[in-house]
Amino acid sequence: QLQLVESGGGLVQAGGSLRLSCAASGRTFNMYAMGWFRQAPGKEREFVAGISWSGDNTYYADSVKGRFTISRDNAKNMAYLQMNSLKPEDTAVYYCAPVAFGTAKVLVDYWGRGTQVTVSS
Repeated sequence: QLQLVESGGGLVQAGGSLRLSCAASGRTFNMYAMGWFRQAPGKEREFVAGISWSGDNTYYADSVKGRFTISRDNAKNMAYLQMNSLKPEDTAVYYCAPVAFGTAKVLVDYWGRGTQVTVSS
């Protein structure tokens, strides 16, 4: 079973940057495409970005395209989300999860605790 722990969130002013990390335990991390998701208060969880198992291919929600960059380091069992030009509407709890590549379909039925990102105006 893949265990995931998100970190790196915080409070930042609009226009600022944060880098989120997703630490995975388990030998099968590099078998999975990975995705980042977020959930704002009162809203449903939404897809943010995805990356292939190799890291060669990425895809993004339109709302973050050009501002966020997803990456991974399979040797370290880590996935990352670099967030630049942050906006108040990016405020949410961010989660990582294995996905079917090219989609927002999550391959597990559990979530980590997530990491809170708060962007002030």
